[in-house]
Amino acid sequence: MTARNVLGIAGWSGSGKTTLITRLIPALVAKGLSVSTIKHAHHSFDIDTPGKDTWRHREAGASEVLISSRARMALMREMRDAPEPELDELLQRLAPVDLVLVEGYKSAGHPKIEVHRAATGKPPLYPDDPTVLAVVSDAVTQADGRPVFALDAIDAIAAFAAARVSA
Repeated sequence: MTARNVLGIAGWSGSGKTTLITRLIPALVAKGLSVSTIKHAHHSFDIDTPGKDTWRHREAGASEVLISSRARMALMREMRDAPEPELDELLQRLAPVDLVLVEGYKSAGHPKIEVHRAATGKPPLYPDDPTVLAVVSDAVTQADGRPVFALDAIDAIAAFAAARVSA
């Protein structure tokens, strides 16, 4: 993936990153783009159901468990004591698409749209982060020359993201 194909959606917890992404994906798909996502979790998580076969495989010590059906497939890798993979390594594992939206990884060096809500009580990221290309906010009206979008301006945000891919 190139920087043109990767766009982060970054912001503090509670700012609305997931909501924006789930509204942005259909708008981008409607523009004819294929979209994948990567979500960073700051805590342990499980997508498997305790007691089910794949969970039992992992619990038995399998390094990787791949489950597949006609509808979807998922690969789970146990990190055990290995370091967390960097974003670039994760991007290399994805199938090619027009755009990868990355939720989280706000300190990484990829291009980002910042989501900022006044209710979080946190300062905006953009003044100290040159990788922030635009800001989506209910409070910020100017962002040092960067485009600023209202939280519900999904079509405009999608057009901004799509323009990056086609540029």
